[in-house]
Formats: sequence, C-alpha cells, structure tokens
Amino acid sequence: MSSAPFSEQPSDDLALDQIGPALSRLRRRAPASGKDLSRNLVLNVIADAPDEMTVGGLAAEMGVAQPVASRTVAACMEDGLLRRAASQSDGRRTVLELTEHGEAERNRFAAEQRRVFLEITAAWSPEEQIQFARLLARYGADATTWSRKQATSRD
Repeated sequence: MSSAPFSEQPSDDLALDQIGPALSRLRRRAPASGKDLSRNLVLNVIADAPDEMTVGGLAAEMGVAQPVASRTVAACMEDGLLRRAASQSDGRRTVLELTEHGEAERNRFAAEQRRVFLEITAAWSPEEQIQFARLLARYGADATTWSRKQATSRD
C-alpha cells in the first residue's frame, strides 16, 4: 500500500482514525532487532524517569508483567548497560541506573533513529522535518503525562 501524496491527504476525521495504525507501523519499521528495541525502551524509560526507577516501576511504565521487566533488566545488566543501586530516599529499595556504557548505547540508538528519520523524510522540507519532530516529541511527553495520570487515578 503506497501513501498518498501530501496534497491528497484524507479528511481530518479519517486522518485522526489513522493515528493508531500509523503509530503501529512506526514501531514495526524501527531499524533495530527486537533485542535493541527492548533495550532502547528500557534505557529511555530509566533515563527519562522523573524519580528513581525500580523494576516494578519499569514494568508499569512499559506495560508488562514484573517478571518480563526483570528478565529484560537482567539482560541489560549482563550487557553492562544498567546497574542496581541503593535508593537515595529509602536505602531499603533497589533502583536502576544507566552505566556509562548504557548512556553510550542510548546515544547510539538515538543517532541511528535520527539517521533513519532523515532518510525516511528526505523528500520533506527541513521545516516539515523539524515540525514533525517537535510534534512527535510533544506527543510523547503528553502521552507520558496522560499515562501517569491514568495510573494515579487507578491507585
């Protein structure tokens, strides 16, 4: 299925109906192995957390069961991307932190994603690329805020 030229875009309602499938296609087209996608997600969730991150918190943010998050964390630790540390606010808790290697890997993922974004949008004007990037980053931030509000209202 080819995409229509920008001038032949669907109505506003149809465009809004296409958000879910479009986001799904973005995830499926990510230029990385499944292992890289999981590691990238974990590294970003931990790095972007406003507070300390535990395995339970990671599971909640990722929307997976705690054993799944534990296995992913164990694999990241084995690869030297994460370390466990005592919480600064409650020494009884164990929190997750990125290692220097984890930060470097996160930066490598981001550079690869930028390169692919620029290839995919090569026919776009620089202004369109920047506008889309800003709106997508805004959407991500607002989605995180929304998700945290949803989790708080369920508690």
